[in-house]
Amino acid sequence: MRTIVISGASRGIGRATAERFRRAGDHVYNLDVRPPDGPSEGIPWLEADVADWTAVEAALAAVHRERGRLDVAVANAGISVPHGVLELTEADARRVVDVDLLGVLGMWRCAARYMAAAGGGVLLATGSINGHRGFPRYADYNAAKAGIAALCRTFALELSPAVRAACVSPGAVLTPMQLAEYSPEMLDAVSARIPAGRHAAPEEIAEAFFYLASPEARYVTGQELVIDGGEIAGGTTSDHGTGGLTPVTRQKR
Repeated sequence: MRTIVISGASRGIGRATAERFRRAGDHVYNLDVRPPDGPSEGIPWLEADVADWTAVEAALAAVHRERGRLDVAVANAGISVPHGVLELTEADARRVVDVDLLGVLGMWRCAARYMAAAGGGVLLATGSINGHRGFPRYADYNAAKAGIAALCRTFALELSPAVRAACVSPGAVLTPMQLAEYSPEMLDAVSARIPAGRHAAPEEIAEAFFYLASPEARYVTGQELVIDGGEIAGGTTSDHGTGGLTPVTRQKR
């Protein structure tokens, strides 16, 4: 029975991923700044901000003391605050990078120490197709997500063969945040630009994480798994723009 820690598992992709591992019989811990949305039986919540490396180290140490092992760490926590590059503030940019990129680095760094000492483990993270294309109004978010793929390759090279590292990069996902911020018309406009014709469900992204953590994926490391319904396959994001879509915040977690 594995021990899994997932950051940002109080809702959205993180929550769906935590539930997927729990159903498989794993011991799952949710590392998040906010409590779970609704009942979350069997998934303890550890309050911590992933931008605070000391807090993350304390949380992972508590898990390791309780379970005696750490098999999988999923760095999923992420935020985004849309704004044009001319309006971007230092405070907003630093917060996005601290959570979305350095939060992954800090969590992986700490988890990897336990895994290397134990002789095995899997490091996973949530990237984004924003790391592949220049989505307007998300300069800091785009750069942070591109950086996750680079971290993935570096950790894989340094820690193989004992510890694997991989990331899942979703496209548009129908999370509670997305539903709260987009009108039905806005959601339809986004879906129309996706070859699959729809947003992904959080559970579909969760299945990718579950696979990457499984023995069946033991030869997969240093890789980025894009799950976007074909959105970037034919360059369909080149006209993404704002297209009249002006959500206050776009946060996929």
